[in-house]
Amino acid sequence: MLGTMRAEPKSLQLEVSPDIRVSALWQQPDDAMACYVLAHGAGAGMSHAFLEAMAAELAAHRIATLRYQFPYMERRSRRPDSASVCHDTVRAAVATAQTLDPRLPAFAGGKSFGGRMTSQAQAAAPLPGVRGLVFLGFPLHPAGKPSSQRAQHLRQIHIPMLFLQGSRDALAEPGLLEPVISGLGRQATLRTVEDADHSYHVPRSSGTTDGQVRAVLANEIAGWMRTAF
Repeated sequence: MLGTMRAEPKSLQLEVSPDIRVSALWQQPDDAMACYVLAHGAGAGMSHAFLEAMAAELAAHRIATLRYQFPYMERRSRRPDSASVCHDTVRAAVATAQTLDPRLPAFAGGKSFGGRMTSQAQAAAPLPGVRGLVFLGFPLHPAGKPSSQRAQHLRQIHIPMLFLQGSRDALAEPGLLEPVISGLGRQATLRTVEDADHSYHVPRSSGTTDGQVRAVLANEIAGWMRTAF
């Protein structure tokens, strides 16, 4: 049953290292049942309209979110940081979320690039306290360059994973993604959103709106998280 959002995002600062601090947004409904540490995509930061809307949808499902910037986005650079810096940022965000409300079961992941950086961090060394990973459009390969190489590290992850993919996602051809996820066994779940692209946009001819797609995503996330408690 849906609740109502009773909290506006609160601005925070995360310390990634003594020399690196980044901005974050904590959004927690009063009746929160879980927390999702939500990283942004490669080309848009934590305040992108899609992430703002998803945070609101998730709050209605009693899920708190911590959105945060990678350092390059904080600097307003278009060039992503090294993988190690991104992984350190993911770890700082996860640690911060668990201090904000230690009672909440913690999940991590994000949109596209942010989800991939989170999965790489988890594969390298488990994120303390994280019960599962949620990917909003896992970027399996660059557009027009089909490959499954980016998924190799997923075999090193031993917690539940939820993949939410659009059927028209140019960065994850279904014929490549489906066997990758199937090969991960019972710990990996794929949910396909019909007619949606990598940004979860749907054509008017689909009879569905982008807002309805976001509602479906939030409902899938909330239902899956309950099974991972």
